[in-house]
Amino acid sequence: MKILVINSGSSSIKYRLYNMPSEEIVLRGMIERIGERNSKVKNHHQGLELILSKVGEVDAVGHRVVHGGEFFKRPSLINSRVVRVIKLCCKLAPLHNPANLEGINACRQLLPGIKQAAVFDTAFHQSIPGYAFIYALPFSYYKKLGIRRYGFHGTSHQYVTNEAAKILRKPLNRVNIISCHLGNGCSITAVKSGKSVDTSMGFTPLEGLVMGTRCGDIDPALVTFIMRRKKMGREEMERVLNKESGLKGLSGIGNDMRRIEEAARRGSKQAALALDVFIYRIRKYIGAYLAAIGNTDAVVFTAGIGENQGYIRARICRNLFDNLKNRPRVLVIPTDEELMIARETYKIIGSRQGGMER
Repeated sequence: MKILVINSGSSSIKYRLYNMPSEEIVLRGMIERIGERNSKVKNHHQGLELILSKVGEVDAVGHRVVHGGEFFKRPSLINSRVVRVIKLCCKLAPLHNPANLEGINACRQLLPGIKQAAVFDTAFHQSIPGYAFIYALPFSYYKKLGIRRYGFHGTSHQYVTNEAAKILRKPLNRVNIISCHLGNGCSITAVKSGKSVDTSMGFTPLEGLVMGTRCGDIDPALVTFIMRRKKMGREEMERVLNKESGLKGLSGIGNDMRRIEEAARRGSKQAALALDVFIYRIRKYIGAYLAAIGNTDAVVFTAGIGENQGYIRARICRNLFDNLKNRPRVLVIPTDEELMIARETYKIIGSRQGGMER
């Protein structure tokens, strides 16, 4: 079965074509600058036409969708009802879900009769218990506004959890790991018995670890304090928190970990401090999740920094497990979110099951 995996962004479409179940990659590529000035590709419909002209016939399509709210606990076969609910979730992910829908709608028009699946970044975290996902705000904010911890990078965390189970030679429902997705965006997930029970990102991807340009955890009162002192508007404040903070803001160099490491080695105290803050926050979360899940089989590192920066991994793990009777293994597992989407799509289409679940 040929499965086309689509990751549709606001001005780009990443794609891979798989032969399933062999998981052979037949074709991969990316279209950028969709809708931008002087671009030959004016919209996602035209972009998908171009992709389909390259890939030829397909048997099914799997779409990455960032936010499924509390509606989707697992991947779903796309139908009109699912599309309506993804639209409802646009208010929770206004930068991502509309673009994901553009790709879905284009494929539904261009590939009539071809089954398609939506695989949600938030779905893996729907197993998190209430005491871990609820914020200590008026409860009506959760009931009426949907304010809670949703978590992200779920497809990546699910993929490395499945791969860790194979490496550990344990059934998935007996696997306890701490999954560290460390890239420009960073998140850590506590996985108990194969299921997510806590994760560092929250209502948005801003919460949690220090990231490339995002601040992660801060005192919320800082936001209004800074806005008053700097006479900032809401949009400017959001830009600072999401685009000018994190490693970029701390180091004064940028968000490339390789450049920051190099500067620290050359003696930059500011770059060294940025590394110290980044590593300390990760160690703190790992320590909290060791307490949350108890006996831990492995701490898994994935994504750009997690997979490639051995110096960072070594500093994170240094003396971290000394007081544990049973020390977890440290694993490096390259993530593959596109393959996870292909696997989930094959499962849904192959079993002729799908749909929406609340």
